[in-house]
Amino acid sequence: MLGVRRLSKRLRRSWCRPFGGHSVPASRPAVPGRTFTYRLAAGLWIVAALTTITVSAMAVDLTVEQLKAKVAAASVGDRPHLCVQIAERQLAASDKLYSTGDVEKAQAALTDVVAFSELARDYAIQTHKYQKQSEIAMRTMSRKLGDIKHLVGHDDQAPIQDAINRLQRVRDDLLMAMFPKGAK
Repeated sequence: MLGVRRLSKRLRRSWCRPFGGHSVPASRPAVPGRTFTYRLAAGLWIVAALTTITVSAMAVDLTVEQLKAKVAAASVGDRPHLCVQIAERQLAASDKLYSTGDVEKAQAALTDVVAFSELARDYAIQTHKYQKQSEIAMRTMSRKLGDIKHLVGHDDQAPIQDAINRLQRVRDDLLMAMFPKGAK
């Protein structure tokens, strides 16, 4: 008789699957409104998460002038990251200005790219923070400048090549700071 009782419990568990294939223990019967409550809670959680992400993304979009003001007020350890952000945004602005044909403003933005890249190098070497990320950013910016150089006229290529050379020096300095010779 004991074997029949076990068999009947197994049959009840295997045949009673109201929640998408998951067996419900016989001690806790299925509640009709429970799945709706779980789905509602999951939906509200997803909406709250998306709202938080959207609000934080809107707060991140600072202008270049706001970032420049933030560099002066930031601690020395936070400055390399801010300087790299400014340099990347100025490079994007310079690219747009070169594509529209506004060469003077593009060259002014290009000088900002180089100046803030050098500041990022100096702060990164001084604090020993954000060196690798700065070097990677300098490499991508110099590649982007190489692409821009091939798109502009021959007369406008000299300042871009100068900026590429200076960014390469910044990269070399960062690599020398990260991997000094004879430091074994």
